Amino acid sequence: MVDIATRVWNHKWKIDPIVRSLIDTDFYKLLMCQSVFRNHPDTTVQFSLINRTKSIRLAELVDEGELREQLDYIRSLRLTRGESTWLRGNTFYGKRQMFTPAFMEWFENLQLPPYHLEKRDGQYELTFEGTWPEVMLWEIPALAVIMELRSRAVLKDMGKFELQVLYARAMTKLWEKVDALKPIQDLRVADFGTRRRHSYLWQDWCVQAMMEGLGNNFTGTSNCRIAMMREIEAIGTNAHELPMVYAALAENDDALRQSPYDVLADWHEEHDGNLRIILPDTYGTKGFLEGAPDWLAGWTGIRVDSGDPATGAEVAIDWWKARGEDPKEKLVIFSDGLDVDKIRSLHEQFAGRVRVSFGWGTMLTNDFKGLVDDDALAPFSLVCKAVSANGRPTVKLSDNPRKAMGPAAEIARYKRVFGVGAQEEQEVVV
Repeated sequence: MVDIATRVWNHKWKIDPIVRSLIDTDFYKLLMCQSVFRNHPDTTVQFSLINRTKSIRLAELVDEGELREQLDYIRSLRLTRGESTWLRGNTFYGKRQMFTPAFMEWFENLQLPPYHLEKRDGQYELTFEGTWPEVMLWEIPALAVIMELRSRAVLKDMGKFELQVLYARAMTKLWEKVDALKPIQDLRVADFGTRRRHSYLWQDWCVQAMMEGLGNNFTGTSNCRIAMMREIEAIGTNAHELPMVYAALAENDDALRQSPYDVLADWHEEHDGNLRIILPDTYGTKGFLEGAPDWLAGWTGIRVDSGDPATGAEVAIDWWKARGEDPKEKLVIFSDGLDVDKIRSLHEQFAGRVRVSFGWGTMLTNDFKGLVDDDALAPFSLVCKAVSANGRPTVKLSDNPRKAMGPAAEIARYKRVFGVGAQEEQEVVV
């Protein structure tokens, strides 16, 4: 087992790059990338880093030279032969050759496009622009680099023994969470923590701890490289990026209203089974379900990713019943702001009513709250989102208005088109 504290100490001599592989990314990004490669290969997009936690002034914490060095290293990466073999030959979600030969040939020759970086008001403005299939693969590495450089900046002045004690406390904290989850019967929980992890090594340690502590109740990891190295399931379906870009490409209000269903129609052609998971909250869950075509009710399940999770699940259950479906056969994946207490309470409320599953993110792979002075390692809310498509701004409304993004005029238009009324604000934990 890796001695993380010693490796962190050795980072002062730059032994470890932060992102070591093009598949050090979430599985859903590759699934979505293949869909985009097939359906919108020439669409031009811009992605931008957005720090929602303004009190953390990243440009004052993270050295610009080190950030550029890490980003440049990522641009030097290519898919290795072993990674290509794993993607081409492995079974994902019960299906062999999930990735087509045409997509794999493209991916094997991919170099991530250039980035633009500057400082403004104590924050980094980091943007990526180019064709959608290429640019979208910057999202997870960019977030991982910023998050880990922030961790390294906080840890750089600690001594060897101080680091040993810190990681011992963090490991104990995580193991106590694992112990608390063990008694939950039929628990299904996966690691969704790549994008805001403390570090790569720490995420890998967390996955190994979950494997040992929870056994078969731990269903896998979103991180492709860790899934390959640890020989476990790669987990993930689709994300808000697809409907955000499809909506931006819509030519009028009618096309805009239809765009979230166009996303899933394209997805329906490629995937079946547990990959047919609806993410309904991009422009409001209630309106999405009310206007959904009947064939979507036959999909496997729903991911609840914003707003009050219990309310979202109840809305889904009522919708399935109204469409003649049995909710007990449907999968509900909870994935927003999870920690042990919320996992336990949601499982108690919905087990037996639906098939319950959890995608556990930041509070699995980056819970260093209270472990250093001034809580300087507490997780914070950092995202990297598509902000335009073919020159048009993207919009996200969400079931939580605090997560809304886009120009004010476009947000108002989208609320009108999608019939989004009053919303209840929820704290954005991460």
